[in-house]
Amino acid sequence: MKENRHLIKDLGQQPALVENGRRQPDRRQISARWLAGTVLTGLTSCTLMGVALFAALDGREQLSLPQLQLAQIETLSIEAKESDEGKVDRIAQTLPRQTFDDRRRFDLSIMQKDGEREVIRTQPFELVRMALAEDRPEKYKYPAFNALTIFANKTSKEEIKPETNLQIYGAKIESEISLRNIDLSQDTIKNHASDTLSSDEIEKSIRASGLLLDNNILRVAALNYIDPEQFNNLQGSINLSDVPDVRIIQENVSISPRIVNEESSEGYSEDLIPFRKKQTFIDALNDANYSGEDVIKISEALSKFNGSDALNAGNVLRIGIESKPSGDHLVRASIYNGMHHEISIALNDQGHFVESTEPEMSQALKTAFEGGVPLTNVAASKLLKVYDAIYRAVLSYDMPQETAQQLINVLANDVDLQSTVSSTDMLEVFYAVPDKDNKKDAEPEIRFVSATFGDVTRKYYRFHSQDGTVDFYDSEGRSSKQFLLRKPVPNGRFTSPFGPRRHPVLGYVRMHTGVDWAAPRGSPIIAAGDGIITKASYTRGYGNHTEIRHANGYVTSYSHQNGFAANIKPGVKVRQGQIIGYVGSTGLSTGAHCHFEVVVNGTKVDPMRIRLPDNKSLKGQDLVAFKRDRDSIDSYINGQGDQKLVSVASVNDKDS
Repeated sequence: MKENRHLIKDLGQQPALVENGRRQPDRRQISARWLAGTVLTGLTSCTLMGVALFAALDGREQLSLPQLQLAQIETLSIEAKESDEGKVDRIAQTLPRQTFDDRRRFDLSIMQKDGEREVIRTQPFELVRMALAEDRPEKYKYPAFNALTIFANKTSKEEIKPETNLQIYGAKIESEISLRNIDLSQDTIKNHASDTLSSDEIEKSIRASGLLLDNNILRVAALNYIDPEQFNNLQGSINLSDVPDVRIIQENVSISPRIVNEESSEGYSEDLIPFRKKQTFIDALNDANYSGEDVIKISEALSKFNGSDALNAGNVLRIGIESKPSGDHLVRASIYNGMHHEISIALNDQGHFVESTEPEMSQALKTAFEGGVPLTNVAASKLLKVYDAIYRAVLSYDMPQETAQQLINVLANDVDLQSTVSSTDMLEVFYAVPDKDNKKDAEPEIRFVSATFGDVTRKYYRFHSQDGTVDFYDSEGRSSKQFLLRKPVPNGRFTSPFGPRRHPVLGYVRMHTGVDWAAPRGSPIIAAGDGIITKASYTRGYGNHTEIRHANGYVTSYSHQNGFAANIKPGVKVRQGQIIGYVGSTGLSTGAHCHFEVVVNGTKVDPMRIRLPDNKSLKGQDLVAFKRDRDSIDSYINGQGDQKLVSVASVNDKDS
């Protein structure tokens, strides 16, 4: 700092020296070069900005959007933000009606007993695969969840009418055959001497057969090193066009977020119809439950552009359906040879089918082509309970409510019906299609159920045993039902455990030989298992008391009932879940409840802690017959049966 002061002091305060007649610089003077550069820079910038704005407007004269159009865009943006659905592969997504094999139809030979005769005839069967996490409408009407009805309606109709039982027959028949077995009388068998061969005749036959035998030694050198027939199965020659597709992605490209307009996609869906045999277009569409003038028009158009009115086995017909208040209309069709696209046609504005390009393949349709069930993107808040999902799935396939009730009865012991389904949960049902000509609104006979919940898949096979009972069994022949239910009052509340306690009426400690289930007076009491009623009367202390004898030395009792159900008396057979009485407070009781006891070989045990045995397991001839039916059903479901699939019928989901 000191040096700087001395420097300024040395320079002094005198004005600067000017040489060669120059004058001192004027700070108010304008530089011509600076002014010219500034003006040129401004003109250049304005020109560039004008060109950019002109290109952005794309020839429009109006700079701002109209108020109505702006309001529509803002509304769509708000709906897109509030929507729980993720982005899809198309702005107007294409919804598959179902997978192409979600409803397969079989024509199988079945054997049915009619008195002493066995009638063999052809019976149609269907295999339905239902995803439970589908976003189905709420228009279906079905009974609300009631734990009592799940067990109270388990009386088997097949047990009452065993002649309705159907058994799948191994051989394929074309007409109805009636068989009758009679004993062969030994008296009618007569052996004649001419039925046997002499030694000379045997020697002559052997010498004649020996001339046909080839004793030449094989020469290994003449064998081919490579089997010339191993390439016969190739579909075609390999060429350079069989290289995988290459997708070029442009860089520095901005992609705007997609706004899914649900109204534009709800009216369009697609269906896949595979050809298992050579079949005409119109027959394939009719088998898939499509009919009307649209079927005739699209069949004629496909025949024209394809050069033939039929497709061979292995081809797939992909059709697009437009849903309107007036009904469904076929507006597009594509032919695939496996996964290879052959030809596509579409309906133009004049109402004529013309050739078009292949429509975009969504991920759901790709999954359907591969034979799987497409996973649905349903918001977590929209996932249903298992009970509701089963009913809606069954009703969406135009099956009666009784079928859903059967499925719920089968799954009730293994699945929590009040839990929420996941995106992978599904049901697979194999049933006999009823003859609606003879019986209106007939109930399908379920033969097989495969239920997948989470990572667990359970299989149930229906079987009619020799004792006349009909039940569902697992793959090893064990019954799907529990041996005994621990809670005989569906809406009951556990109030008192097994063990010593102070009696509420007598006032001293004594052994409580059962458990108490409290419920409102008049609540139904159900049988804990199949058995025979041994007692149904008033008993001192127990009030109205019922005892049921079960298999393997088990006995259950139900006390303090308000009254007995109809036809409940000693000697009557009851089934698990059947109503036997009603909750009351008779006998030594301080409130409405059911005192439930379990007795094993004369000893009273804790119903809540006892380890119950497995329910009925098939043995002997029943087990052999069950395994034969099980293997037969598995072979048909897996497409390996002798009687092949004859037609495929996808669901006409009118709510798509």
